[in-house]
Parts: sequence; C-alpha cells; structure tokens
Amino acid sequence: MIDTQLIKDNPKSVTEKLTLRNYNFNIELFETTEAQRKKYQTKTEDLQARRNILSKEYGSLKKEGKSDQALDKKIDSIKADLDECSNQLNNIQLTLKELLLDVPNLPHDSVPKGENEESNLKIREYGEPTILKGKDHLEITSMIDTDAANLLAGSRFAVLNSEIVKLQRALISFMLDKASEHGYTEYYLPMVANTESLTSTGQLPKFSDDLFQLTDDYYLIPTAEVPLTNLYRDKIIDIDKFPLKLTAHTSCFRSEAGSYGKDTKGLIRQHQFEKVELVQICHPEKSFEVLENLTSHAESILKDLNLPYRVVELCTGDLGFSAAKTYDLEVWIPSQETFREISSCSNCTDFQARRAKIRFKEEGVTKLAHTLNGSALAAGRALIAVIENNFDQKSTIAIPEALQDYTKFSSIEV
Repeated sequence: MIDTQLIKDNPKSVTEKLTLRNYNFNIELFETTEAQRKKYQTKTEDLQARRNILSKEYGSLKKEGKSDQALDKKIDSIKADLDECSNQLNNIQLTLKELLLDVPNLPHDSVPKGENEESNLKIREYGEPTILKGKDHLEITSMIDTDAANLLAGSRFAVLNSEIVKLQRALISFMLDKASEHGYTEYYLPMVANTESLTSTGQLPKFSDDLFQLTDDYYLIPTAEVPLTNLYRDKIIDIDKFPLKLTAHTSCFRSEAGSYGKDTKGLIRQHQFEKVELVQICHPEKSFEVLENLTSHAESILKDLNLPYRVVELCTGDLGFSAAKTYDLEVWIPSQETFREISSCSNCTDFQARRAKIRFKEEGVTKLAHTLNGSALAAGRALIAVIENNFDQKSTIAIPEALQDYTKFSSIEV
C-alpha cells in the first residue's frame, strides 16, 4: 500500500507515476473520501470530548447523591450521535482502505518508462544460445507425462517419473544449497495462506481470480514469497539483524486465469509447480543495493548450470503490482528459439511492509522496512532449460556438472 500522506502531499506526482504503470488513479475520489474521513474523525473526537466532560459531571453529581435528568438526556443524546458518527467514520475508512488496496506500488525513478514488455531494457546476457531449433522437452522424453496428469487432475499439470523427477529434485536441492551459500536461512512453510497474509503481500484483494481458494479464508500459496514475508508481519525487527535473508522450496499454485490459450503444452505454465524463493527484508537506504545482490544470487544458479540467459529490467507498464523495480531473468529455451522468464527479482520498497506492518526502530523512531523477493529459481522451467539445452538431438541428455553430485548420474538416456 502506498503512503496516504504522500498522496495528500504530492497528488499530481503520484497520479503521474501511476499513469506510467497504466493505472488510472481516481484522485478526485480519494480526495473527497479523505475529506469526509477527516470531517467525521474531527466530529467523532469532538463528541468523545463532550461525552467525557458530561460523564465527569455526572460522576460528581452521583457522588453527592444527586441526579440531573437534563444531564442524563444530554449524555444519551451524545452517545447516540457518537454511535452514528463512529459508524459513518468506520464506513468511510473501509471505503478508503478498499480504494488504496487496489493501487499498485509507485515505480522507482530509475525504472525505464514504457507501456508494455516491448519497452523492457536488456541489461546483460550470458552464454551462447543454440541457433539450431531442437525438440521440445515433451518430444525429448516420455518421463514427463501430461496425459497422465490430465487424467488425474486436468490440463496444466504434469506427472514426472524416473530420472526426470530425480533431476528436478536435484535442481531444487542445488538451488537451496546455493541460497545457503549466500547466507539465506531455509524454511519449511505451510502451502496454505490466509486472507491477511495474501493481502499483506499484495495478491489480495485485486488478484483473487489468480488464486486457488480452499475456503472463505484459506488459499493455496502462489509463491513462497507470501509466507516468507509474512513471518515478520506485525513485528518490529532489530535493526542489527538487517538484512534478513530467507529462502524456501514450496509447491506453488496458480489458476492462470488470464492465460487462457497461452503455453498450453508442456511445463512452461502450470497450475502446480515447484519453486525456490528468496526474500530479503532490509533497511530502506539499502534496498536497491540489496536488489542487485539478490538478482546476482539467482543469476549464479544459471551460471553454474551453464544455461544461456539474459537479465531484463522491466519498464513501468510491465511491473508487477507490488514492485517498484524488477529485473527478470530469462533463460534460453531452444525449442521456442527464445528467452523465457525463469525469475523475477523485485524491490517492493515499503509497499508490502506498510500492509504487513513490518517495522524497525532507528534512534527511537519506528519506521517501515523494505521487502524484496525473487525466484531462485522456478524448478519446472529450469528443468526444461536443462533438458533442452543439454540434449544431443539423438538420445542423450547430459547432466550439468554442478548437478551430478545430486543426481548420481551424468546423463539420461531417452
């Protein structure tokens, strides 16, 4: 959630920055609602003060054994007015909250301007993509079975078996070990989150259609970013512990409501997939430096796997809801002859921290921390990249050297 004081102090600047994100912020509605809130807040406080004065007067009379019917009527009248005014104030505050929960984070000034992914900026590239278009991962091996998954659950699921499932497990273990090398603490987490957790990180209420809802208050997690970040919800963190570095492997669940007809074949876009997530919580003055570090941690995995990839900075119109600045890591997929996103590394500044009340104290002043997150990596897409980039176009998938201690084999015969 963005700072309401910032909106009040700089309405034009805030509106312009949100326009860069293709978001039409109704500043008139905000200002009208805020004026109403202020009016009823003042009225409520005045009524409370009058009630307190009359209550003291009533108490003094009662001590003296006296009564005053006129005073009793005044107190009753003020209580009725106060109840009505408080209800009005609560309704206005709820309207204001709903309005603000719909508003995305402000893009950082360094983010390139643009309406969509066409304006994203390539920062760097690693490795040499194979020029020859090869078979896709489903054509290479029958150990990825989408037909069986369709029988069990439906489309956008997969059944893995034999050496391929061992390869995926090796990738996940390798990713977690790399995170540990970079100082992250590993967590085992629930794969169910409540409404408050998903609201804190920005998935709710705006993106409820993208989630798998279990009951009124419980959802399957779309990413480990949700539980990892919420570990510090409603907490004041010791400043000496910054930056906090958290990681977890979880299954992730997404309805892909806005992706009808896209990537329907294979593992690229699934309802259920495995991912290792990195989260950092840090001092606001350090967050953009931390973003560079977190991105490099995700990159190191791709380098060790010797997979061609590139780093792309997202433009204002392509940023995720909670992000102020994002780098996408895109890995080369030979069968598609293109780079595909395998990680998004984002600085959410104080946007999630304001929702989740993640704070720290500095020189006696309570302040909001900054939160960052990134995939390191999406295991399914990493599996595709390893298979397709290491297939000899005949019958063998070579296992990257970095994974061989985990797999205990150096190749897969298909």
